[in-house]
Formats: sequence, C-alpha cells, structure tokens
Amino acid sequence: MIAIDRATGALREGRFADLLGKLVAARSESQAGDRGQLRDFLDNVLHPLLARTGFVARRHEAPNGADGDFLIAERWEADALPTILIYCHGDTVRGDAASWSPGLEPFVLTKRDRRFYGRGTADNKGQLAINLLAIEAAIAARGGHLGFNIRLLAEMGEEIGSPGLHALCAARAAELQADFLLASDGPRLAANIPTLFLGGRGAVNVELRMDCRDRPYHSGNWGGLLVNPATVLANAIAALVDARGIIRVAGLRPAPLSAELREAVAKLTLAPETGDPITEIAWGEPGLRQEERLFCWNALEVLAFEAGDVEHPQNAIPPSARAILQLRCVVGTDVADVPAIIQAYLAEAGFDDVAVRLGNFPPMPATRLDMDHPLIAWAAHSIERTLGEAPAIVPNIGGSIPNDAFSAILRLPTIWIPHSYPGCGQHGPDEHMLEDIAAEGLAIMAGIFWDLGDGLGTADLNHRA
Repeated sequence: MIAIDRATGALREGRFADLLGKLVAARSESQAGDRGQLRDFLDNVLHPLLARTGFVARRHEAPNGADGDFLIAERWEADALPTILIYCHGDTVRGDAASWSPGLEPFVLTKRDRRFYGRGTADNKGQLAINLLAIEAAIAARGGHLGFNIRLLAEMGEEIGSPGLHALCAARAAELQADFLLASDGPRLAANIPTLFLGGRGAVNVELRMDCRDRPYHSGNWGGLLVNPATVLANAIAALVDARGIIRVAGLRPAPLSAELREAVAKLTLAPETGDPITEIAWGEPGLRQEERLFCWNALEVLAFEAGDVEHPQNAIPPSARAILQLRCVVGTDVADVPAIIQAYLAEAGFDDVAVRLGNFPPMPATRLDMDHPLIAWAAHSIERTLGEAPAIVPNIGGSIPNDAFSAILRLPTIWIPHSYPGCGQHGPDEHMLEDIAAEGLAIMAGIFWDLGDGLGTADLNHRA
C-alpha cells in the first residue's frame, strides 16, 4: 500500500530521525516547572509541524486559573466525514543527565544498536513523531486528502498529573468532539507484539504520617519509654498490605474478575525482555495469573518511607515518620474514596495517631472501553491487514493515563495504539525507542489512517452521536 510504503520510508530515508531529533532537543520538562519552556514547545516546535500538514492550531491556557498549557489543532475536510480526536503530550520528566550511560545525553538524539536514545523517545515524543509522519504519508498517498477530519489535543503537563486537562475538556467540549479518541502512549505487551489497549488502571497516592514530638531523643536514655513513630507507621502499613503484597483492606480490593475479562486476559502472556526484573510468582493476590494481577487487579505499593537519617543514623528515636503509598486500581474503584477508606481502617485497627491525606499527585480514575465495542474489532482488523498478524488486545494497561478526560467528560470511545515496550527506560536513564517498533508503528498508523479514509468498516461502528 502506498501510504504504508511512504510512512516506513520516513525511517529508511532519515526523516523520522530528523523529526524525532528536533522533538527531543526541545527541553520540555514539566517537572522543572518552566512554563515558558513548555509554551515554546507548543508555539515553536509542534505548531509549525502541524501547520505543514494543513492543521489550524491555537495554544490555550487551562481554564479557571489552573496550571497547564494546551494546543488544540484541527484539520477539517468535510462535515459529513468521520472525525477522530488524537491526544498526545509534549512534556517529559526531568532529563537526569548525570544518570545516563557514557556517550548518551537526554536532549540529544543518539542512534545506537537499532535504538533511538533521548528523553521522550518513548514517552511521548517518539510516539507523536510516528503518528504525525503516518498522517503525512496518508495525505500524500491520497493526493492531498485524508477522507476524514482530525482534531488534535496536545498537553504539556501529563508527567505532573495533567493539571487543567479535565477542565479544558469540559470547557472546550465542542471543539474536541469526535467519533472516537485515537492515541499512542505507554508500552506494548512486549516489544514484538503489536498491541491495542482500551484504558488504564487508576492511581492514587496517599501520604501516611505520624508526628510525635519536635526533635529526636537519645535511644539509650529514652528507648522503651517513648513511642517510636517509625515503628508505629511500619505496623500501620503492614495492617494495610501483608508481606506478600496482598491487600488486607476490603474497600481497596476490586470485585472478582468477570468471565469476559478473564477470557480477554487469557489470550495475553507477559514476555520478559533481556534486562527486565524477574517477577515473583508468589507475590500479590493468590489464585490469579500474573497477567490478571497486572491488568485486572489492584496493587497497593509502598513508594517511599522516611524516618530519621538512614545515611547518618544518630542513635536517636525519630520525632516523626511518613510514607507514600500508591494504589493502582482497576475499573470499579473510586479513587476519591481511598484516603477515607484507609483512615477509617487504620483507626479501627488502633492506629488513630496516623494521619492520612492525598499525596501531591492528583488521583487518576481507571478506565476501560467495553470489550464488545465494534471500534476494537475494526482497529484490530486494520492492524492485521497491515502486519499480517492480529494485535494483542489489552483491556487496560497496568499504568495510568488521563483517559477519563475523554471517556467520561467528552464521552468518547477510546483506543490506544502504543509504540513503545516495557523495557524502554521510560522515566529513567537511557530512555529509548526500538527501531523495529518505530517501523511497525509507522506502518500500523498509516494503515489505520488509510482505512479510515477508505471508510473500511467504519459504517459498522455505530458510535457517532
């Protein structure tokens, strides 16, 4: 197919590397708090890229004074044609240059061993580059037309919890209306398995804290006489989740897996890559396959624990202790209720002095498109036509994405086609995109856009409002 050949030609001819290099070189670390840097990415990097393919774009600030900058773009061909909404984010986590391997830098694209290294290559600039080049290829192959309309929403705060995204979607719902959302973020099931996923697990961070006094006291003079907040807090955590990672709080556990969900996940197999950690079969909820625990169950993790000075202990009882816990949760868990559930459970267990509050990361609800939605079969068929193999269909990834802004506020069906893999180094040093995944991603997306323009199967989707 001409569109697919043009798209994959961008990799062979170096156009993909050129585009990705420009995206990576633009520092857009939302964690650094430089709003001018983030706006510069939208105004001087992304806006010109969209303009060259016929998009009309405008930058918007988040409504109601919230932090966050966004770009809404539109490429409109005809009112009677289908319309898709594409979502992406141009921000990254911090570069953390000191942690990268020799010869690699976070803001300089480096190709080595069929890998493209640089901050954002996997999350999310590389995935954006694939989709933009596939759109260009489809337009060129069809003589300057797509056969459908595109609306695109880019945000610059995904790595800090998407501040203002939900308010923007509510305020500008008319400008963002579409037949469905098509987005690319997150990992495939494995590097060699093309993947569709339909949502993500939710996430809520909770801080537990116990303050006993204003300074430490010598453990020889006062040990055995003073309450140790670190000891109490460690036992409070153990009351919530046991030594095998099993959640003890009924209100934090999901409903049993449905037969439909079990059937869907039974087709999936986690395939560890070289360098991946070894998973523990005996860890987590018993009676579930690893795939069911990752995609269909809740996990309560201790992210950080602080009391005293671990590097320079003072032989003193610490005055306070705190911990950050995170609940990754599936559809059916109300993230807003989590702190209250934990507080009530700890009080009943005798830990009245442990204070519970939301962490500094906004809660993110879990989402999942209905498994029988016709959009899923349509997208899977398009991918199979392009690659000659069917994709894995994951009900929701184990991570969290702001999908509820589109599924709950804009009320759109949502599908995600990722162009990364679990070992990509996302959020860490040596982040990279595999050349093989880039090639398949360009082909997949060119095929998707061509099939949309052809109307292939879209009459059967029955999803238009």
